[in-house]
Amino acid sequence: MSEPVIDAKLTEFGNKMFELFHLFGLFIIGAAVVWASWVEVFEIIGHGGPRIKDVLLLFIYLELGAMVGIYFQTKRLPVRYLIYIAVTALTRVLAVDIKEMSDEHMITMSAAILILCLAVLVLRVGSSRFNERDPLEK
Repeated sequence: MSEPVIDAKLTEFGNKMFELFHLFGLFIIGAAVVWASWVEVFEIIGHGGPRIKDVLLLFIYLELGAMVGIYFQTKRLPVRYLIYIAVTALTRVLAVDIKEMSDEHMITMSAAILILCLAVLVLRVGSSRFNERDPLEK
């Protein structure tokens, strides 16, 4: 066999191995999200019902699961979902710890949430303005 043919076959094999590793990793991440969310559900049942921090944590798990699902379907990482998760996480911290926060900390958290929301707006406008297909929209 000539060297270019061997190189092509090795490259193809490497690409297949990478794809398999990638899919295996996504399955592990998806299983971990499902497992963690069920652990949380059983903890909610154990302490008699959901609190706001529990509901917001379940939303984070839902968004993580949706992000993994979208990645399976489109082979693209939806950056907007990462920002949604960050917004939900900051909102959870703000809602749960608001009584212990200083005014400066509360304003900083709120500003961070506002900046992340503006980042989502910029990404949406940029993707529609530059004709990039948005994997979250059908």
